[in-house]
Amino acid sequence: MGTRYNIDNLKLKVALNVEGMSCDHCKKAVEARVITMYGVDSAVADLAAKTLTVEFDPNCVTLKEIAAAVTEEGYTVSV
Repeated sequence: MGTRYNIDNLKLKVALNVEGMSCDHCKKAVEARVITMYGVDSAVADLAAKTLTVEFDPNCVTLKEIAAAVTEEGYTVSV
């Protein structure tokens, strides 16, 4: 499952750089994949900025797991 953070009652908001999103379908695919993950509260992709902003509970899901999910959709991710 990966590394877990020991922070109670905290939500993190992180912007990931996502390469390869080129259309609205790409945007929706990335958002849909990430929002279904346990512990993710929101996932908003921005095509122009090539980012995915994710708000999540680090006690439930790690940033590495989120990045892996985006990669599984066929996109390149960096923090």
